[in-house]
Formats: sequence, structure tokens, C-alpha cells
Amino acid sequence: MNSLWLLLAGTCALAAGYRYYAAFSEKKIWGVDHSRETPAVKYGDGLDYMPAKHWSILFGHHFSSIAGAGPIIGPVVACAMFGWGPAALWVVLGSIFIGGIHDYSALILSLRHKGKSVGQVSEAVINRRCRLVFSIFLWLALVLIVAVFAAVTAQTLVVQPEIVIPTLGLIPIAVLLGLMVYRWNVKQLPATVVALLLMAGSIYAGEIFPVRLAFPQAMVFWTALLLVYAYIASVVPVNLLLQPRDYLSMVVLFLGLLLGYAGVFVSHPKMSAPFYIKAPAGSAGLWPAMFVLIACGAISGFHALVSSGTTSKQLAHKRDAKRITFGGMLLEAAMSLLAIISVCAGLFWSGGPEGMVYPELAQKSGWIVTFGKGYGNLTAPLVGAAAGTTIAVFLLNSFVMTTLDSATRITRYLTEEIFGESLKRKKMNNKYVSGAISTAAAAGLAFGSWQVIWPVFGAANQLIAALVLLTASVYLLQKGRPSLYTLLPALFMAVTTVFALGSGMVVFWRQKAYILVAVSAALLLLSCDMLKEAYLALAAARGTRAGGR
Repeated sequence: MNSLWLLLAGTCALAAGYRYYAAFSEKKIWGVDHSRETPAVKYGDGLDYMPAKHWSILFGHHFSSIAGAGPIIGPVVACAMFGWGPAALWVVLGSIFIGGIHDYSALILSLRHKGKSVGQVSEAVINRRCRLVFSIFLWLALVLIVAVFAAVTAQTLVVQPEIVIPTLGLIPIAVLLGLMVYRWNVKQLPATVVALLLMAGSIYAGEIFPVRLAFPQAMVFWTALLLVYAYIASVVPVNLLLQPRDYLSMVVLFLGLLLGYAGVFVSHPKMSAPFYIKAPAGSAGLWPAMFVLIACGAISGFHALVSSGTTSKQLAHKRDAKRITFGGMLLEAAMSLLAIISVCAGLFWSGGPEGMVYPELAQKSGWIVTFGKGYGNLTAPLVGAAAGTTIAVFLLNSFVMTTLDSATRITRYLTEEIFGESLKRKKMNNKYVSGAISTAAAAGLAFGSWQVIWPVFGAANQLIAALVLLTASVYLLQKGRPSLYTLLPALFMAVTTVFALGSGMVVFWRQKAYILVAVSAALLLLSCDMLKEAYLALAAARGTRAGGR
């Protein structure tokens, strides 16, 4: 099959999904009133609650935070295991009918509860026990997320030394952009142009001066440095670093996405990978494995944490909620679609030149380099294969870094909620203390192999999505609004991910990875407890509605 037809069909479906299903979700499911004041405006505190100056800046923060490595690494792994057909279908259909409504619902729930996180919202919708259980579950899952993305970024800095200067240089450039827009009142467009020119200069400098660390513990060094950065980013005001950095990362994404799509239009290679690969006997099957491997490109619980953790505290107008969350989810699916084409059409499946065969390259050089090589081949007619590969890895790194600092900030919030607010430990309300505890917990897992952590991260991530959709379903049922549109996806994700987490525990036990067994068991027990509470709340809400009739 020609990759151009897959790209056109997928993007048209995503556009139709936003045009019709997102509008249906806003009007018919949630009945959003655009005139209502948002928590960012009502509770502005200059630190966390702060309305973004323009919706595009907040879209940049939200999208860059939710994207990370997930929409790229997940599809690259899944296509090698199951073929590009199931992966593409799950990315397109899952993002429209499950991921989009999930992200949007999380934001609206938070906006209707003073910008609180989904963990706090679950207390108002279900009960206090549910909130505590959910918050602990979220905290454990976020620690996994921070650990995974710190390690992923560190690996790219080791494997691709040309990326070190632009990756780290993006931090001071983002601070400068924040100062220009918020402190010096420079208009957004010229400030963006200045920042982009500095970014281009940093990429050029990285090519001339690649930073190679010639010692065995280079991976550990970069991981530690990134965790220190994440800690600092989690405690500074959002408009100083978080908003401008994520906005710049969004611009990088758009440029990278446009370049990749243009490469497909120009080169339009055939899909070399199989449409479907049957899993060998005794290995993980298409269900549930693919629905856990491809998380962020179709549905991701982490999106709900961003929607209710930081985005809800920066949204200036409710009219922008749909384009930021639903639109952000579908744009992420477009990125996943490009990742699928990059490795399945930009590389050979077999019989190609050395270093250009998809399965062999993935095994020898890892999934990140595999994506970079495939993307480089797609864009070779436009910028050259080497430059395309560098752009791809920088694109990936910029996303992972934004996810890293957003996840650390949200973990800090949860640490304060659980230990400071719920357990009455006053010292935990100090942002420096709660931020340090969150970062230290992630460090305990990050200095291992992130490939081993990834399956637990994926299952935990998807379980969050199921629990958020269940909470939304209870709320909608209580308010007399249509709830099946969130309940059916919730049930599918709950069954899928509980089964995946349970079967994963068996594998970890055989591998003697006892820490991961313990983490998986804790997540499984907490999720089952909350599923029970959500079921009781659903039954009570249905009984109330039936009695009301």
C-alpha cells in the first residue's frame, strides 16, 4: 500500500472526528457554558493558577506535555510486533472515540471543581476513600512516568550527542521567551521569531560541537541532571518556564510534523512492513498488548493529569477547552500516524541496506534511533537524511523534556494533596519539600532500564484513563447527562489494562524483577478498589435517576 493513502485517510478521519464528535461532546454530552468564569481567572495566584495570555500558548503547554515519547515509541514497538494495520486503526479510531472524549472530560470535570486534579474531583463525585485511593494510584503512576521519561531523554543524549546543545539550550531560550512576553510586553509573534532563531542556532551549534561524554556512567549522569532540572521546573512559576517552553516545543512539533507530512507527499514510499503479524504462541497477543503499548497516540491517562493538573489552572476561556484537549489528542494521533509511516515505509522490513532494516535496526540501536532513521529517509528529498534524523530526535527530545517537567510538577501537587492535605503533614505543603520527595522517588526507578519499566508505565497509564472515564460517567449520570459515551470506553480500558497488568506481573516474577512485581501489585489492588467504589457510585446514581422518574 502507498503510504500517502494511509496518511490522507487517517488525517481526514481525524479532522472529521474533531469537526463532528468533538462538537457533539461539547454540546450534547457536557453542555458547556462558555460564559462561565474559569478557575485560572477566579483563583489566580501568580504561581499555579495563571490564565495564559493566548490560547495558543496554553495549547503549546498542553500538547507538548501530553505528547512526550509515547505517540512515537508506542507505535514503533507495536508495528514491529503486530503490523501497521492494527496500530493505525487503533490510533485513528481510539483517539477519536476514546482518547478525545477522555481528555476533554478530564478538563471539564476539573473546571467544574475549582481546577482541582482528577484525584480530588473523585472525592466530590464518588467519595473520600476513592479520592485517597485514586491519588495514591496516580502518585505511583506519575513516579513511573517521570522515571521513564528521564531515562528516555538521557538515552537520546547519549546516542545522539548532536542533540545535547539544542535540548539543554531550549531551557534558557524558553525563559527568555517568557520574560519577553510576560515581563517586557513584547508581542507574541516577534518574541516567537527571536526564540526560533535562537533554537535554529542551537541546532547548528549542536552539529558542530556534539557533546560526547566519554565515560561509562554517561547515562546515569544525564538522568541525574535531567531529574535536577525537573525538580527546578516543578517549583518555579508556570509563566517563567513551563508555558514558554511548552509553547516552543509545540512550534517545533508543527514544523516537524509539516516536514514529515511533506516528505510523505514527495517520496510517498510503499508500506514495507506487514499489515498484520500474528503473535507467536506463548507471547503477548494483539489484545491486550497493543492497547497498552500504544498509549499516548490513542488514549492516555497522563493526559487527564495534565488537563486537570496544569491546563485547567491556566485556561482563560471555556470556549478554548475543546480545541486544546480534544484537538490536542487528535494532533497527537496525527504524530503517531507519521511515526507508523516513518518506520513501516521509511525503512525496509527485510533485504534492505545495513542499518535500514526496521526489525534489525530496532534490535541493535533502539526504538528512538529507528524512528529517527525512518523519518530521515522520508524527509531526505527535502533536507537530507542526516538532517532529517537529527530533526526527528530533537523533536522527540523536546516533547519528552516537557512531559518530564509537567509530570514532576503534577507529582508535586499530588504529594501535597496526599501527605499535606489528607494526612495532615504540614511540611509536605512546602513546594520545595514535596518536589524533592517526588523527584527522589522517580530517581529510585530511573537508574535502571527504562525498557523494563515501560510495560508497567503503559498499563498504569491506561488504567488511569479507565478510572477517569469512570469518574466522568458517574458525574454525567448524577447530572442527568448522557453517560454511555464515557462508560463504554471506560469498561473496555479497565478490562484491557487490568488483564495486561496482571499478566505482566507473572512475567516480572519469572524475570525476578521483584520491585516491578510489587509496584504492579500495588497498582492492581488500588485500581480494583477504585473500580469497586466507582461501580457502587454508578449503581447509586442509576438508582437515583430511576427513582426520579
